[in-house]
Amino acid sequence: MDNTEKRTGSRRISEIPKSILEQLNKGEIESANLVEWLGVDQIFLLKEFLKNQKRENYFPYIEKKILSLKKQTVMSVCNAIGSGLFEISALESDKDLFSLSKNHISDSVRNWACVMIEANPKFSFSKKVSEMKPLMDDSHFGVRELAWISIRPSLVIDLKNNIPILGKLSLSPKENIRRFASEISRPKGVWCKHIEELKKNPEIAISIIEPLKSDSYKYVRDSVGNWLNDAFKSNPDWVKEICKLWRKKSPTPETEYIIKRALRSDVE
Repeated sequence: MDNTEKRTGSRRISEIPKSILEQLNKGEIESANLVEWLGVDQIFLLKEFLKNQKRENYFPYIEKKILSLKKQTVMSVCNAIGSGLFEISALESDKDLFSLSKNHISDSVRNWACVMIEANPKFSFSKKVSEMKPLMDDSHFGVRELAWISIRPSLVIDLKNNIPILGKLSLSPKENIRRFASEISRPKGVWCKHIEELKKNPEIAISIIEPLKSDSYKYVRDSVGNWLNDAFKSNPDWVKEICKLWRKKSPTPETEYIIKRALRSDVE
């Protein structure tokens, strides 16, 4: 069976081999790149997933949520399926559905598990972070992205109390978890709404990025550099001061890499 390590993936959806696309849609393999993920027929995959788990009767409920979408995009369908899976599992008192989703071979199904966590109204942000840890440290790049994208709305609800939770993640020995803390709190970010308060006052989140100023992993350094570059767009003086301070406190190649990335929008 193919996997992401042996396959680089196609550059266009139309170029995805038929056999690969069939396996992706059946949930038998992971996507190898963003193009393959975008090419997955999530509705077909949902049917296959529910059939294999002997839960075909759940499909009409979730299909109704999908059909009610004003616009069906990859993300809106993903969110509809994930929230639908949570809702139907609650209605059916199905305690196993989340675990079946979280541990599935398909990265698309694991993405739905990320949304299921956010959909639970009983979970505090701290609880969501705790439940999300295996997914934020997932082996697949796409699942790691959905992990922070999914619960970012909950972060924004109470920044004052939620930022310290992320600050603790920045001290994790696992680079994927450290990167999660930085990426979810980016003032602008990608594929998500901006956090206006952090654009205006980025200093309130310094506890998240300070421990990462000389991280040994490029994956984390890129995120921190992007975090500061986001802040630079609306608060350049603060970013310049932080970079100046970090250069004195941490004169390492890793810190210098972050600073260069952070100030890449500085045209002066």
